[in-house]
Amino acid sequence: MAHIHVDIVSAEGAIYSGDAAMVFAPAKLGDIGIAPRHAPLLTSLRPGEIRVQPVEGGDEETFFVSGGMIEVQPNRVIVLADTALRAHDLDEAAALEAKRRAEEALRDQKGEVDLATAQAELIEAAAILQAIQKLRKRS
Repeated sequence: MAHIHVDIVSAEGAIYSGDAAMVFAPAKLGDIGIAPRHAPLLTSLRPGEIRVQPVEGGDEETFFVSGGMIEVQPNRVIVLADTALRAHDLDEAAALEAKRRAEEALRDQKGEVDLATAQAELIEAAAILQAIQKLRKRS
């Protein structure tokens, strides 16, 4: 069976390295599916989940990224994430608190910079919560 090598790294270090049958990622303009021999591609990522289907079958590995870049070559995928976590490491309570703080900051906005920061934090918190909900449905 054909496979594609996947590396997911963030500022904190390497999160995942291995072969996959398929990779799904949250590109800025929509979700993308990447199979072996995919055409070369370089695009930015929005906050969301990256799913890696193992070559041998079995359970997908799921990761959360807060944004970053993805480079696709015919036999390799490299994800350079701002922040990346394994899905099982996501903290729902922390995400709910971050969402509450971001919503409060949006209500009490003081300038364009504060508004942009609050919006980005709200988007990231919502993406984390959505990833947690998807994981619950799969379990």
